Amino acid sequence: MARLPKRVLIVDDSPTIRGLIRAVLRPDPRLEVVGEAADPYEARELIKALQPDVLTLDVEMPRMNGLAFLEKLMRLRPLPVVMVSSETQKGSRAALEALALGAVECIGKPVSGRFAAAFGDLADLLVAAAGARLRPPGPRRQVSPATGFDWNGRFVLIGSSTGGVDALETLLAGYPENCPPTLITQHMPESFLASFAKRLAGRIAPRMVLAREGEPLVQGMVALAPGGETHLELAPGLPSRCRLRRGDKVGGYRPSVDVLFRSAVPVAERTVAVLLTGMGRDGAAGMLALRQGGARCLAQDEESSVVFGMPRAALETGAAERAVALPEMSAAILDLCRAPDRRLA
Repeated sequence: MARLPKRVLIVDDSPTIRGLIRAVLRPDPRLEVVGEAADPYEARELIKALQPDVLTLDVEMPRMNGLAFLEKLMRLRPLPVVMVSSETQKGSRAALEALALGAVECIGKPVSGRFAAAFGDLADLLVAAAGARLRPPGPRRQVSPATGFDWNGRFVLIGSSTGGVDALETLLAGYPENCPPTLITQHMPESFLASFAKRLAGRIAPRMVLAREGEPLVQGMVALAPGGETHLELAPGLPSRCRLRRGDKVGGYRPSVDVLFRSAVPVAERTVAVLLTGMGRDGAAGMLALRQGGARCLAQDEESSVVFGMPRAALETGAAERAVALPEMSAAILDLCRAPDRRLA
């Protein structure tokens, strides 16, 4: 029996944006746009009347902004929400706050001439969001930085996508100041990534940076892929360094987790690879190559994943050796990177 389409409510004060979203979603049989709202008050009544499965929600709207509405929605009637935000500095900060409040994902508003690029993945994202595991409202379980860590020489590569902001904040909260050098590829627009790095820098014990070309990988550093026109890689040779390589999208993504993972295959035995929540399969093939080369490989478990796509692909293909719940992930990583195993030192 055919599955019923997921019911979508579009919430945006711009008739132009509402029309663009509707036009993008109309041909997809997996989705049905059941209504449009110009502000949160209208949205509240339509949610009651139409019972949507997923919302698109503008950040900046009259009468009540999208963040205030999202906070109320997640507290009173949780629904999967995909935020639509401008890719300005202010918009990027708002996008990250929305993700912290429980939005499944945030996409940038299109600029003139780039409508198809901005909303090209929206249908897939809404389908994934409609089935996402929502984080319960209220404070998250607190994870404190580990103590007594002694590094064994392994470095860490992490890939994440939908739900990754919350997952990375939780994981990195458990990192000590002298953590193993860590490279992260998170699927996100370039301006959002810059804001995310700044947000993390004030919340975690290690030094948090946006990766730069040629930057050495040193203990106590976490580097986030800057996105834009580049992929983040591990440069060959010693000392280990970041490399930003310009290139086309790989598997639909730039930055790509597969690109990051494959770049470390020559030093797989010195690598711990981790795949966190996200839709699709990015990272699974690269992780399999790493594991075959001797890397230790972990995937987030289904229960703690917002979208169990990337971790599922890694587990089903044998790329990941085991699934780990998010609150235990930092400890699992540190155990693999901890002395007295000094064979890698």
